[in-house]
Amino acid sequence: MTPLKVLVVGCGNMGASHARAYHSLPGFEIVGLVSRTAASRDKLNADLGGGYATFGDFDAALAETRPDVVSINTYPDTHAELARKSIEAGCHLFVEKPLAETVEEAQSIIDLAAAHGRKVVIGYILRVHPAWQKFIEVAQQMGKPLVMRMNLNQQSRGKDWSTHKSLMDSMSPIVDCGVHYVDVMCQMTRSKPVRVHAIGARLSDELVPGMYNYGQLQVVFEDGSVGWYEAGWGPMMSEVAYFVKDVVGPKGCVSIVERDGAERKAGSADVDSHTKTNSLKVHWQDRDADDQFTRPDEWIDTADEPDHDGLCLREQEYLLRAIRDDIDLGDHMQDAVQSLRVVLAADESFRTGQVVSL
Repeated sequence: MTPLKVLVVGCGNMGASHARAYHSLPGFEIVGLVSRTAASRDKLNADLGGGYATFGDFDAALAETRPDVVSINTYPDTHAELARKSIEAGCHLFVEKPLAETVEEAQSIIDLAAAHGRKVVIGYILRVHPAWQKFIEVAQQMGKPLVMRMNLNQQSRGKDWSTHKSLMDSMSPIVDCGVHYVDVMCQMTRSKPVRVHAIGARLSDELVPGMYNYGQLQVVFEDGSVGWYEAGWGPMMSEVAYFVKDVVGPKGCVSIVERDGAERKAGSADVDSHTKTNSLKVHWQDRDADDQFTRPDEWIDTADEPDHDGLCLREQEYLLRAIRDDIDLGDHMQDAVQSLRVVLAADESFRTGQVVSL
């Protein structure tokens, strides 16, 4: 079949990974690379072997290349406007998370896509990760209610700290990354989140006024399940226990852990360290008449999992199938709105000091 023409917008870390996926998949043909700075798009173009058209202006690129698909990998405060223009131009979309800065904007994009018959895939990378899918599956075997504990702290410096500060021009870490893990919690419980509370702290004067680079949210679900999520960015963050992924239920618990008990060797600044699982440890509470455990702990080896680029490839394969096979993405899009609603409620809770009902 004729390859789908794709315009890649944003040539940083995520844009480069997705561009490499489009470059390698015969179902796509890159027709342009767009970024604010010439250096980033020229470097990506060179890394891909050269020959792709590059642009500094999105509107000009959209008009000139007339793509079938627009891949949006820019800062979150640009997502809604770029998505709206792309859909109105007749394009399908891949959009990095979060879909927009507000629930209303996110819902309007989904409604616009439905009106134009366009597919929208949001970059929830853990949804295509086989080990995380297994983590969710095992968690669902632990009964109800669930207690879900997750965090993603990053000790960033240099260009990584610059990127984090740019992201925090518009949203805090518990919003930007929180959508991933709240989405995981929603998949584990398949229950409605009903109440959110959050705390946070501003640990750097380098941030824009009113922004905070550490936050923690607690979310309560209709079925009685509870979830905790923590995120902090910056050169001051601790490398101790920066990766916690742990779920407890009446029947036992499942955790993502290093089997040898060591801390993650690459460190918290490594992108792969936050998606890589290594092993799942499963514990069952089954006991005998003497109240001793009757089932040994189980280890599920996940060492053959895909790396970050491999996961981005899977996301774009899913987008291709959704377009070619007309897959209904209604649940996928509404789940993205739901997780965004929760983390934005957490941000509201931090700023007001109040519990927010959903």
